[in-house]
Amino acid sequence: MDWCSYITVYSKGGWQPIKTATDMETIIKTIDPKNIDMDIIEEFGKMLADGKTVIFPTETVYGLGANALDEDAAAKIYEAKGRPSDNPLLVHISDKEDLDALVEDVDERAKVLIDKFWPGPLTIVFNKKEIIPDRTSGGLNTVAIRMPSDEIARKLIRASKVPIAAPSANISGKPSPTKAEHIINDMEGRVDAILVGEDCNYGVESTIIDLSGECPLVLRPGCITLEMLREVLGKVEIDPSIMNKDDNRKAKAPGMKYKHYSPNAEVYIVVGENEKRIKKINELIEENSQKGLKTGVLCMKHNSSRYNAKTFDLGESYEEAAHKLFDELINLDNMGIDIAYAENFEEKGVGVAIMNRLKKSAAYRIIEA
Repeated sequence: MDWCSYITVYSKGGWQPIKTATDMETIIKTIDPKNIDMDIIEEFGKMLADGKTVIFPTETVYGLGANALDEDAAAKIYEAKGRPSDNPLLVHISDKEDLDALVEDVDERAKVLIDKFWPGPLTIVFNKKEIIPDRTSGGLNTVAIRMPSDEIARKLIRASKVPIAAPSANISGKPSPTKAEHIINDMEGRVDAILVGEDCNYGVESTIIDLSGECPLVLRPGCITLEMLREVLGKVEIDPSIMNKDDNRKAKAPGMKYKHYSPNAEVYIVVGENEKRIKKINELIEENSQKGLKTGVLCMKHNSSRYNAKTFDLGESYEEAAHKLFDELINLDNMGIDIAYAENFEEKGVGVAIMNRLKKSAAYRIIEA
């Protein structure tokens, strides 16, 4: 096995360096979500139980899974992603009954959210029990848990007979994968197995809500929106670091770090009234052309013919934009784009999640039109 680098992971003795693998033999099998082959599910479930790493589809993005109760297995996730381990791993369960063994308390707020949104794209942060190792929780006393609605994912978790730690199946800091080709290009040779299903439904990761404190706090926006959460809980706040680039506090959930979801292309968000924004972006395109730089524009469908550069169509609705966003960020690099400009979205509903991902992708580079 070849080793390319070292990263730091948290263990009971403190922060330890470990090697990262890039030349493993990866088993790749395709599974039909309309006719799930249980022999494949059992095979891959046993791999997870044995401490191996398996990439699998969920309704949000593809996840990179390992046994959440096994410190060595959790460390392999950090190895495969090149991920700093102060960034906690999200834990997946297959049934609501699995929760009690992992967390200290499931209060009334959690029960309301679970009844309303599980299975589905909502992750809840609880105070953890000691059974959750520090490598899984990033050294925190809390753990983020969700129950996916994707049938392949749930059957696989159930077959493994253990909770599965599974962040998005991408190199750390890069856009999350929503299609099989994204995973195979980046992760073959880094993991033990890849289970190929269909494209993911939502396209952005789950909403994360922290219930470990007095006031429910959204740590990562997603398709379960703030408005939906307030409908069932009443008062819910958004973590301030979601709305700006404050990266100093210790992350309690995946994706809270300053720069994330970033292609190789340099991304900027251009904000302003539509006509002014289009004019500004076309001026920037002309400037880049004179410098010999290849420019791309991430935009809604109704504007896609109005730019003098390669456009990356995000669709006709915010829901479609969320579904397509990571795919188009990856396509920027596939098309050799040097600089990309993204139209801004109104920060309400799923627009909060889209702008959160765009801001992190752009490292908060924003241009006023």
